[in-house]
Amino acid sequence: MSWLRFRAGFCAVLLAISLTFLALGSAVPAASAAEPGPNARAIGRVMDVEDRHTPRLVALPGVVGTATGLDATGQPVVKVFLARAGGPPIPAKLDGETVVAEVTGEFFALPKPPGAGGGTGATIDPKTRFDRPVPIGVSTGNANECSAGTIGCRVVDGSGFVFALSNNHVYALENNAPINSDVLQPGRYDTNCVYDANNVIGHLFDFEPIVFSTSANNTVDAAIALSSINDLGNATPSNGYGTPKSVPVGPSIGQAVQKYGRTTALTKGTVIGINASVNVGYWSGTARFNYQIIVQARKPFIKAGDSGSLLVTDPGKNPVGLLFAGTSDGKTAIANDIGAVLYAFNVTIDGEP
Repeated sequence: MSWLRFRAGFCAVLLAISLTFLALGSAVPAASAAEPGPNARAIGRVMDVEDRHTPRLVALPGVVGTATGLDATGQPVVKVFLARAGGPPIPAKLDGETVVAEVTGEFFALPKPPGAGGGTGATIDPKTRFDRPVPIGVSTGNANECSAGTIGCRVVDGSGFVFALSNNHVYALENNAPINSDVLQPGRYDTNCVYDANNVIGHLFDFEPIVFSTSANNTVDAAIALSSINDLGNATPSNGYGTPKSVPVGPSIGQAVQKYGRTTALTKGTVIGINASVNVGYWSGTARFNYQIIVQARKPFIKAGDSGSLLVTDPGKNPVGLLFAGTSDGKTAIANDIGAVLYAFNVTIDGEP
């Protein structure tokens, strides 16, 4: 399916709601509740400038991505993300729009925990095996690799089939897992790499291929596994945010968000960039992703093993994105727009009305 056709309609909605989000923070208005205001139009102009100059900017050594965000005064700017301080000179303005450079470090896909242990301190451990139906937000993985990621949510298609949603690099192993291969809960990393048929909750059904190139136009790192309501629930463990809403909302700068994942459980952050283009490191190489969401938090928001977590509004629990990458300190995270993910598989989120 064409992402460009999806984005054309989505951007119109995004501009209509951006001003309301900037004024209300985490409120979730209907798409028709706000007229495009001056700030929303300014965001649109900055997005256009970002799109025009991103290929040149990300070709500079040390630049790992761009996004449309806000400066310290709340004005829309082009953000340029740097791998380290002392990077290449970045222009202060592009086509009359302000440019702000920000050192984030490099971005990496996060399918595996950094080592054994490292729990969250919660009495509920998302890394363990759960009774069936398993909750969302807990350890999962493909049986063909000793790794672990996170079940994002339960989705359904028009025929009523039930699927677990996560990342390509969690379920399809960076394009390399065979269709119909076993999907487990927990992932094998959390069972000392031992395969147990009793941990099967589904089978790889479909994935969006990742093109490993810094000139690629990837938009989602996503895969689905065919499951059932007997094996897969639609709510987080009780120390999470609960059941997500079925209706997604578009990302907006300043939006308060939360996620529940295998490694860091419940964390909260803020959307600081939209329309982002980023280079993401994988085992198979580096891949360019466009039209991404950038989230930041004062504490680690995402760590290795949290890949596949669903990004939802806080409060409200409306789905916003599918997390798949972040920086080594976990304070900056990257998510696919959830609308693009659902569109790719022609599914909807099985959640609350």
